[in-house]
Amino acid sequence: MASAADQNPTGHAHAGEGETRRDFLLIATTTFGAVGTLAALWPFIHQMNPARDVLALRTTEVDLSAIKPGERILVKWQGKPVFIEHRTTETVQLLQNDSVVGLPDPELDSARTKKPEWLVVVGVCTHLGCIPLGQKPGEERGAFGGWFCPCHGSVYDRSGRIRQGPAPTNLLVPPYEFLPDDKLLIG
Repeated sequence: MASAADQNPTGHAHAGEGETRRDFLLIATTTFGAVGTLAALWPFIHQMNPARDVLALRTTEVDLSAIKPGERILVKWQGKPVFIEHRTTETVQLLQNDSVVGLPDPELDSARTKKPEWLVVVGVCTHLGCIPLGQKPGEERGAFGGWFCPCHGSVYDRSGRIRQGPAPTNLLVPPYEFLPDDKLLIG
């Protein structure tokens, strides 16, 4: 017979064994439920990952050898237009000597380019997402020879910096690097 010292306040002998089994069942049930819930949610979580066709477009390679100084081209990167300009030596000197004092988003030309003769910017106005004009010959380029947004009148210079209008920031510079053989990798 169990002595009073072996009994717990509820009067049951060996209460420690019951709590151990109960704890084990609680932990096992909780773990099983968590694994089951995760297994059920995985398809929903996985479907939020980018599709294969989107992953394939995360980088764009451009051959720069055919672009003459002074020319601009338009390429697509992740569904967005990217403006690439092969700038002349005169343009580069003009932009490097240009003062950024008083600009809405002051940024030196040298901070926006990896090679001064090549400008690479995302061609989406930072005001409301319109595509500025100025890529094709004869299009309106604004007072600074860069790009003009026809939606609300933002004017960008040849470095993609905002000069006039409601746009709050300069045209974005995408991640890019120069590859051998006059190639450019965007993304």
